[in-house]
Amino acid sequence: MLNYDFDWSVLWRAPYGAMFARGVLTTVHLSLLAWLLALVLGACVGAIRMQPWPPLRRLGGAYVSLFRNTPFLVQLFFWYFAAPLLLSESGQLWLYDNVPDYAYWAGVLGLGIYTASRVAEQFRSAFFSIPRDQYRAAFASGLTSIQAYRLVLIPYAFRLALPTITTEFLTCFKNSALAMTIGVMETTHTASHVEAFTSHGLETTTAASLVYLSLAWTVIAAMGAVERRLRIRGLLARRR
Repeated sequence: MLNYDFDWSVLWRAPYGAMFARGVLTTVHLSLLAWLLALVLGACVGAIRMQPWPPLRRLGGAYVSLFRNTPFLVQLFFWYFAAPLLLSESGQLWLYDNVPDYAYWAGVLGLGIYTASRVAEQFRSAFFSIPRDQYRAAFASGLTSIQAYRLVLIPYAFRLALPTITTEFLTCFKNSALAMTIGVMETTHTASHVEAFTSHGLETTTAASLVYLSLAWTVIAAMGAVERRLRIRGLLARRR
């Protein structure tokens, strides 16, 4: 039986400690940028699916069907490997010469668009939960359809959908680990990289797991505070 030589110092000694710190930071800002894209795009697509004009509803439905029903990993490969090939040769040269760390931005775009397809359905469900009189009041005040959704209905729906949106926020952080498949040095890829140099996979994978747990608890605490701050009395209540 082999004896495993534990060495937890690989998590902080040079140069691995700095690598881990950069990997965690990459996970955080990649996930946050993707989440912002998903939230804005998801709200817009959810609102489009509520419009009375059938072509708009079909467009929103097509978006959800395409991106929600295909694996995220396949989409990530498309944005990194295939999408640049749709450009002209000069466009490809410009992309690779002028977009630093294209893999990172492909990860942000792919994760944001995929997550938006799920967020859109949560917003659509929230729109259906809004009382009909709220729609009538918004349009009776003289607002256009775009203004009514932007100023009244989307903020209302966000409050109703907040618990499920929190779940998607957590999923967005966890799905960011797949960005390692296109070369992004986020937490999981960094852990694998350090393990390859040190042969201490137990320590590195344990550290990566603890990072994701810590991020999840932080998101839950932050979104819980937002939920308490924005709850609609009589509709969102907590037992004390």
